[in-house]
Order: sequence, then structure tokens, then C-alpha cells
Amino acid sequence: MIRAVLFDMGGTLHTSFSPPGQAEWFARRLMDRLADYGIRLDTTPEALAGELNVNGEEYKHWSEENLRELPQEEMWSRFYLKGYGLAPETLAPMAEELSFLYDYERTRCMRRPHLRQTMDALRDMGLRLGVISNVTSRSVMPHYLMEYGLDTYMECVLLSSVTGVRKPAAEAFRNAERIMGLAPEEMAYVGDTISRDVRGVRNAGWRLAIQIANPSVAHRDVGLEHIRPDYLIQDLAQIPDIIRRENGK
Repeated sequence: MIRAVLFDMGGTLHTSFSPPGQAEWFARRLMDRLADYGIRLDTTPEALAGELNVNGEEYKHWSEENLRELPQEEMWSRFYLKGYGLAPETLAPMAEELSFLYDYERTRCMRRPHLRQTMDALRDMGLRLGVISNVTSRSVMPHYLMEYGLDTYMECVLLSSVTGVRKPAAEAFRNAERIMGLAPEEMAYVGDTISRDVRGVRNAGWRLAIQIANPSVAHRDVGLEHIRPDYLIQDLAQIPDIIRRENGK
């Protein structure tokens, strides 16, 4: 019997996009905020935008290899702002703010259709809800959940920025089991990637892996076609019927 459904956030509860000029706008935003703290980068927004893209991919690769989330000040010093000679201790006082800006303002996010209706339906079915997300900020997830009206729905919110553990490590899912007091066979998870979400469910031995289509990240799953979800869906609204079917109702 499935008793809980947990979700990824980025690409799952919302999708994101970058309109023309967004990357340069964000780089300027970051430079201005650093300047407020007395840190002036000797570069242009256009150059920094390119660096953030390259350095962000380098960090993503490192974190996926190691299944770890670095302390924020180390992440910004070693990766995102590398080459500027900024020590972790210099960035520590503002590291969470930088991470929040990166996760919240770097792209534009749009909540998925039927988000609230789906959560209402699952909760009305007596299911317990939660989030497991790879995210660099500690405060952005509570902000999103409140913005989407879901802050009272999620009894378990696990962030890699807090635990230091990234999906697809089984430990990310074990933490949820411990918090909720449930067994793997009672858990379902919804995410948009094979590499992090479906593979994480398989590593943890959870009952059900549901993948929601997100063409913008399909390139991250190249070579993993042999790992398949139990269900591939197009809309969150499909989830309640899936759970009813799996629970024989």
C-alpha cells in the first residue's frame, strides 16, 4: 500500500525557462548584490553570465559524481565565482543569499498546471506528502511552497543544501523514510529526470517511480534509457489515478 507521495521541485512542481537577456540580467543582479557587501568583480555582466553557465555545469558534474552538496561558501568560492580570488570565509556571510538568488532569480519558473488540485486530491485520499530536492539554497524551498500555497501540505521537506546528500543517492530517500516512519514499499516519488529521480528511487528500492515529462532536461538522461520509470506522465493530474490503481482502489 502506497502511503506517501514525495516530489522533486525543479522541473516537476514547476518548470523554468530563460528568455533572451535573462542570463545577463541575473549576472548584473549578482554583481550589484556583491558590491553591496563590498565585493566588486572585475568583469562585465555578459562575461560573468558565460562563466556562471560554464562553472554551474562544472559544479553539477562534480556534485553528481560525488552525490554531495558542498557548503554554500565553498561552492561559490570553488565553482561559481572561481577565478576571482574569493575565499570561502569571505563569502560565508552572504552565501545563502547568493544561493537563494541563484535558485530563484536565475531563470523564470512557472508552476505546473493542476498543481494545487493534484495535492488536494492526494491529501483527500489520505496520502502523506513531501519534497526531496537537490537545491543550493536552504530558504528557497520554503519560499516556493508558500508562494504556491503548499507549505501546509508537505510534512517532509529534504534539501541537499541542508543534508549535504544529493539524489540519486539512496540516503536522500532513506532520510525521508526515517522522518515519515514508512517503509520503502509504502513510498512513491515523482520527478522529471532519470539520472536523479528515477535512478534514486531504484537505488532506494521505493515502490513507485513516476516521471513527469520535461523535454528541456532530456539531454541529462542520455545513455540511461535502460532505466525506466513505472509511469511516464505529462500532467500532475494523472497521479491520483495512478495511486488508486496501484493501491487497488
